[in-house]
Amino acid sequence: MKDQSWLTVQDWSVYGSWAAALLLVVVLWWLAKKKVGFGTRVMLALVFGFIVGAAFGKDAADVGIIGSIYVNLIKMVVIPLVFSTIITSLTSVKEVGVLKKLGVKTISIFLITTAIAATIGLGTALVIDPGAGIANQPEAAQDFEAREIPTFKEVLLSLVPSNPINEMAEGKVVPVIIFAVFIAVAIIWEGSRNPERVEPVRKVLESLSHIMFRVTKFVIRLTPYGVLGLVTSMAARYGLETLEQLAWFVAAVFIACIIHMVVTYGLLVTFVARVNPIRFFKKAYPTIAVAFTTRSSYATLPVNLEVITKRIKVSERVASFVAPLGATINMNGCGGIYPAIVAVFVARVFGIELGITDYVLIVAVATIASIGVAGVPGPASISTTVVLVQAGLPIEGFALVLAVDAIVDMARTAVNATGTTVAALLVGNSEGEFDREAFNKDEDDDISFGNEVEGGKPAIST
Repeated sequence: MKDQSWLTVQDWSVYGSWAAALLLVVVLWWLAKKKVGFGTRVMLALVFGFIVGAAFGKDAADVGIIGSIYVNLIKMVVIPLVFSTIITSLTSVKEVGVLKKLGVKTISIFLITTAIAATIGLGTALVIDPGAGIANQPEAAQDFEAREIPTFKEVLLSLVPSNPINEMAEGKVVPVIIFAVFIAVAIIWEGSRNPERVEPVRKVLESLSHIMFRVTKFVIRLTPYGVLGLVTSMAARYGLETLEQLAWFVAAVFIACIIHMVVTYGLLVTFVARVNPIRFFKKAYPTIAVAFTTRSSYATLPVNLEVITKRIKVSERVASFVAPLGATINMNGCGGIYPAIVAVFVARVFGIELGITDYVLIVAVATIASIGVAGVPGPASISTTVVLVQAGLPIEGFALVLAVDAIVDMARTAVNATGTTVAALLVGNSEGEFDREAFNKDEDDDISFGNEVEGGKPAIST
């Protein structure tokens, strides 16, 4: 009888990947005890995860369950956090007209920066020419099935809450935001006539807001471990081989994102908000790190709220309005930079010449689509599809870059989240709700993540 081992080589590899991951979890926990900064631990988790994923290959894919658990916990807190904070922040406003002004300013900043992002993406792609290495190979995308583009009617209906409880259960943030705004306006309106009627509701919602910040603090503390699982899974599935043929495409996206972060955001922070850009990016680092590693604007939202209020020193009222809205419709990376680069890439691969009119059309459609697909799952894919269709480019070419989508999504999400932080600063500054003196102090830079601050809400810093 042939001797068989009860454990195969693959089994040992799987167990080895888990052992390595758990060891690194212990290391991250030890670093937290040693007061190593939150953002630093997140980036170390990224490096650790990539090493484990690359070393063990597909056998390490199951380690991603750690990241999946973290993402589910984030989803758990997002809806009640957004709902309670928007209402409590907006009800502090005494006039409904102020809400309209906040909305116009915020959405205008999102649209303008998205248009600039699309222009930068277009220019970067034209200089780098990421499709040159695989030009004239349209057969590579023959099996691609394009996602269906929702009609304007479908998008509009999806934004209007028909059953708020159902929308909350499905994690639809935009309808929840709209529902919360309606409630906030009603509280303001009724409160101006009969304050005693709305006072009990105000107190309940304020208590809920404080409790949700406490729950959020618990979940955010798990971010480094979640990042370890997410990055391990990604590295195990894709590895370095996916970068070989599409290296220039990946480079174009990352370079465009860096340019937009440094130039566009840097100039807005310097000349509009009139603050030191280096200090700003230092304070915004936790948001950038979490967005880059989790690849989720929603996962970054609780962190960004803390960063905007505790580190950037913008009022909770402005932060609670801008941050949730930005997590949904501010897509400088996904809706601006990425579709523009993909359009140039696809045109090059299929040998299609683009002119000035096409370039203007790409930028315009990318900007409009970034708002039009708000709340639709997979906004980067939908925005890119819309741009390709409107530019008359074959959407089959989109399939060629999907292999590295997870990699470029890291840069895209970092740009999106940072853009929301910038928008909150600009709106706060224009509304007189930005504490410039506190921002210019570095006292909060040495506060360990999770320390208490006034009001019982958690602080976050590196």
